[in-house]
Amino acid sequence: MKSLLFSLLFVAFAMNSYAQLEVNGGPVNVPSEGVIDGIYIKEHVPTKRMIAYEDVREADVIWNRRVWSYIDLREKINHSLYYPFDRYQDTVWIRNASRWSLWTVIKHNILNENLTIYEPKNPFDIFGAGEKDGDQFKYPLKPQTGMNLQSDQNFKASVDGYLNVLGEARFETPKGVNGEDSVTYDASGSEITLAPVLVQEKSPILSEHIVQYRLKEEWFFDKERSVLDKRILGLAPVIYDQTKEGGKYVELFWLYFPECRLVFNNYFVYNEANDAQWMSFDDLFWKRRFNAVMYKESNVYDRGIDTYKNGVDALHEAERIKEEIRTIEHDVWNF
Repeated sequence: MKSLLFSLLFVAFAMNSYAQLEVNGGPVNVPSEGVIDGIYIKEHVPTKRMIAYEDVREADVIWNRRVWSYIDLREKINHSLYYPFDRYQDTVWIRNASRWSLWTVIKHNILNENLTIYEPKNPFDIFGAGEKDGDQFKYPLKPQTGMNLQSDQNFKASVDGYLNVLGEARFETPKGVNGEDSVTYDASGSEITLAPVLVQEKSPILSEHIVQYRLKEEWFFDKERSVLDKRILGLAPVIYDQTKEGGKYVELFWLYFPECRLVFNNYFVYNEANDAQWMSFDDLFWKRRFNAVMYKESNVYDRGIDTYKNGVDALHEAERIKEEIRTIEHDVWNF
């Protein structure tokens, strides 16, 4: 009875408040008043509650290993995170009406202050030579107390710096009072020649610019449940910077994944097999419906695989580490 009442209330809300096209931040299939884009309102994912992880005690973890992986969005199995693309028309952000890419979800909720950016390196390192350690979540980017994205201009500028890329810098001569020349006048009426100013345009980072997502994970064996389990701790979007010599993969920032789950839980992911069974992004990560390649494991040298293996050898090393973990689980049951 409660479920039926909730459904009726939801339908009434969607039909009468068609201007509100999002529930919990996620899009629903009610494009305009009195119209349902489908045979029913897709209400399950936008309104569902997050399922908490199983509680784990330190005493029950008999083995664990920390690993770092990357999800290559060029792989077909990972395209659900990549598409559909968003775009800009003039200054208007255009997004798909029924589902968004993972980057669109992340960007939308950063701008709505539902997700916290963790800077990839120490923001107080004025020389810029510090180690990138954003996966340790030491540098949260937050507004001043009592302020938000709109009222704290320094915070807004910092967020814009992570959501946009800077173009080529150039000097422009500012327009004068007549809008044509670079001459203006002071209080006494004397002419003043305006000096050229440095201009650097910003281009928004779109979902098509994200080439990877990096994950920080904890793999552990829980003796209380007798399972080898995995928990994602952090997630970082990555772009490919062609301006660097030879090209370079750049981590934009890190997100704390337990916080992301509260957001990802209410956004659709496309299901190639069945349009009636679209899952959420949280479901996709929990069910491991993606392919990831390890690029680092916890080790005494704190080094990544790329420091001692290259190319195909690095892929083989990643598979060797994964197989080693599987062997540890297997050995638990070997009497």
